[in-house]
Amino acid sequence: MSAQLFMITAPSGAGKTSIVRAVLARMAQLSVSISHTTRPMRPADRDGVDYHFVTPSHFDSMIAAGEFLEHASVFDNQYGTSRKVVDDMLAEGTDVLLEIDWQGAQQVRAIADVCSIFVLPPTLAILRQRLTDRASDSEAVIERRMQDAVADMRHFRQSDYVVINDNFDCAVDEVCAIITAQRLKLDRQLRVNGQLLGDLVG
Repeated sequence: MSAQLFMITAPSGAGKTSIVRAVLARMAQLSVSISHTTRPMRPADRDGVDYHFVTPSHFDSMIAAGEFLEHASVFDNQYGTSRKVVDDMLAEGTDVLLEIDWQGAQQVRAIADVCSIFVLPPTLAILRQRLTDRASDSEAVIERRMQDAVADMRHFRQSDYVVINDNFDCAVDEVCAIITAQRLKLDRQLRVNGQLLGDLVG
């Protein structure tokens, strides 16, 4: 299999989703796996585009059937990545990008060959401002999200790469550079261009 699995992890408010969308728009042969979630749909959400929205009982049945590559509870809602969808995309030769939290990242890392990227905010003050600006949550909710974000960020050392999202365009460039570098590693080149490399050296 020549395709590779990538995952991006970040605390809420670090800009992970925006970075993923920008990277997907820029890079060929790269797809994102759309997660299943029990979170209620928001007005701007599109089922099957942003998430696959399912009931808690449906989600639990998928867990029981072993259909998830990873799953986790985040902010009282459940999120999971379909094992079959990821396997099918990889089998077709498409690199797959997972946008998941640290709990899911640990599960994937334990069972799959994956390149992991952790996105961090430049400061806690900026993270708090981003969380405040993006929703009309109460101060108590913002404070809880900040506490959860700090707990999430303590897991950055488990990743292969760390990107600081201070300047959005630079962060996107860095994630694209990581994916490109992984694609150019020797083992990947041997799988993709083995015949060519053999012909070049006789």
